This record gives sequence, C-alpha cells and structure tokens, in this order.
Amino acid sequence: MNSDVNANPDLPAPGAAELPTSGADAASAQANASEPVAPSRWQPRLTLAIAATALLALVFSALLWQKLSSMQEQLARQSADTGAQSLEARSAAKMALELARESAARVAVFDARLSEITLQRSQLEELMQSLSRSRDENLVVDIESTIRLAQQQAQLTGSVEPLLAALRTADQRVSRAAQPRLTSLQRAIRRDIERIKSAVVGDTPGLLMKLDELVQLADDLVLANAVATASATGSIKRQSLETLPTWWQRSWQVVLAEALSLVRLSRVEQPEAALLSPEQSFFLRENFKLKLLNARLGLLARQIDSAQTDLNTAKLTLQRYFNPTSRKTQTAIALLQQVQSQMKTLQLPQVDETLAALATAAAAR
Repeated sequence: MNSDVNANPDLPAPGAAELPTSGADAASAQANASEPVAPSRWQPRLTLAIAATALLALVFSALLWQKLSSMQEQLARQSADTGAQSLEARSAAKMALELARESAARVAVFDARLSEITLQRSQLEELMQSLSRSRDENLVVDIESTIRLAQQQAQLTGSVEPLLAALRTADQRVSRAAQPRLTSLQRAIRRDIERIKSAVVGDTPGLLMKLDELVQLADDLVLANAVATASATGSIKRQSLETLPTWWQRSWQVVLAEALSLVRLSRVEQPEAALLSPEQSFFLRENFKLKLLNARLGLLARQIDSAQTDLNTAKLTLQRYFNPTSRKTQTAIALLQQVQSQMKTLQLPQVDETLAALATAAAAR
C-alpha cells in the first residue's frame, strides 16, 4: 500500500493531510482519494521500445562480434604470413650477408692480386726505364768521348775532317736510338756540322813558309843604330867624283866626304835602340829568330794563342830595334802582318753547342 502511494505522483505525500487547507481544497482532495487509480497508456509502448532496442543491440552486438572474429582471424592470418615472410626475410638476409662476406673476401683477394700486379708492372717499368736510361747514358758518354778525341785530332792535324766524321757518326747513332730526350742533342750536332762546313780554315803550309822566310831575312835586317857600309860610301864617292870637271874639285870632294864620314847624324825614335852594342845586336837578332821559331812550333802544335803572342813580341822587336825605313825591315813587317791576319782563320770551329747538349743529356739521367 505504501508503495502504491509512493509510486503515484498524483497522490499526496503522507502527512499532507495534516497541512492546513482551505475548505474547497479539502473537498477536492477527498474526492480524488475516493476515486480508483487508472494505469498509464504509454507503458506498453515504452516496454516494446525497450525490447526492440535490446533486440537491435543484441543484433548489432552479434554482428560486431562476428566482424571482430573475422578481423581476428584476418589478423591471425596476416600475423602468420608476416611471421613466414619475416622468416624468409631473415633467411634471405642471412644468405645476403653470407654472399656479401664472400664477395668482400673475393674483393679483398682481387685487391691483393691487383696490388701485386700493379707492383710488378711498376717494377717492370722501372726496370725498362733503367735499361733504357743506361743505354742512353752509355750512348751519350760514348758520343762525348768520340767527339772530344776527334776535336784533339783536328787540333793536331789542322783539319776539320776528323771532327766532321765524328759528328756525322754521332748524328746517325742518335737517329737510330730514336729517343725523344736526345732530340735537342741531335739538333745541336746538326747545327755544329753546318757551322764547321761553312768555316774557312787557313793555309798552314803557307804560313810555315812565310815564317821560314822571316827567319832567313832576320840576318839581313838593318838595325836602327847601324852605320852605313863602306861600299855604299865608296859608291857615293865615285858617283860624285865622276861628275866633277876638274881634278882639284874632285880632290876637295874626297876630303869633304872623308870629313863628313867622321860624324853621322840620325834620328832614332827608340832611345834603347841607339844604345845597343854589337854583342847585344847579335843576341837581339837571335832572340828575334827564336820568337819566330817558337811561333812556328806553336803553329805546328796548334797552339794558336801562344803563336800569336810570339808573333806580337817579334813585331814589337822589329819595330823598336830595326830601321823602319829599310826596305827589308818593311818587307819583314809586311810578312808578319800577313802571318798574323792569316792565323786568325786557323782557329778551328768549336763544337761547344754539342758538348753542352751532351752535358745536359748526361745530367738529366
């Protein structure tokens, strides 16, 4: 009874009767209390809605459970497939790692072999270069010694033919060697050959003959302080006496000539030439001859500078101590000048360019 009263909201609460009310309210309350309570018309619908909702929820739950089961199965299958794939990937990775290790080992072996081959190749190249250099060095040394020997022979003989022959042979040997580093040497050899061919070589026998002529002429040269000879004075006397008409004029001329012969006036440019004694005059001539002979020996020995020095000393002696107005002195001076001018052409052409190229090729080894 109490539950029904409490469940019905239209019923007043217990104790409500105890509240003071008006008379109309009290009457209506008593009327309501006396009427029976009718059930609500919305309860069946509400129950049906709740049941439908529960059924729908159950259906949705079943569908969701079925979908979840299928998803679980699919996930299980995918997990199994992933596991299998991971196993295959692991095995493939293991095989790839082994293959990589094997490849690395092979590459290391190949690198070692390649380094060995490269080392052997470099050693072979160095050996070939050393052999080529040694051959070139021997060629350069041989050519240099040959050219120097030919140069000495040319100096001794006064002919350029030995030097030309040596240069031509050297040119042929360098051409056969066909080495690029000897190209400058070949060019220098060919330039020296052309220069020697165009050089003018003096006449050595002709110079020797002129020097012999000067030596023979030395005894007949007139000194600067020499006195006129008696034969010359006598010839002057005879010529002057024959031109006089009378005897007393001829006698006077003889006396005058004898008086004048006691005193002689002459001009001497070099004071030391006038102070020479007869003994010193003899040694002066001999010294002049020795200078000429030394020049002749220097010419034969191809010592051109020494021969030029001796000829210069002989020329100074000739100009200082001998009479410059004498015809023989003038002839001797002219011969000396010819010999000196011709000796300038006796200098054999040098092969300095070839020797410099040989030194450069020898230093480049």
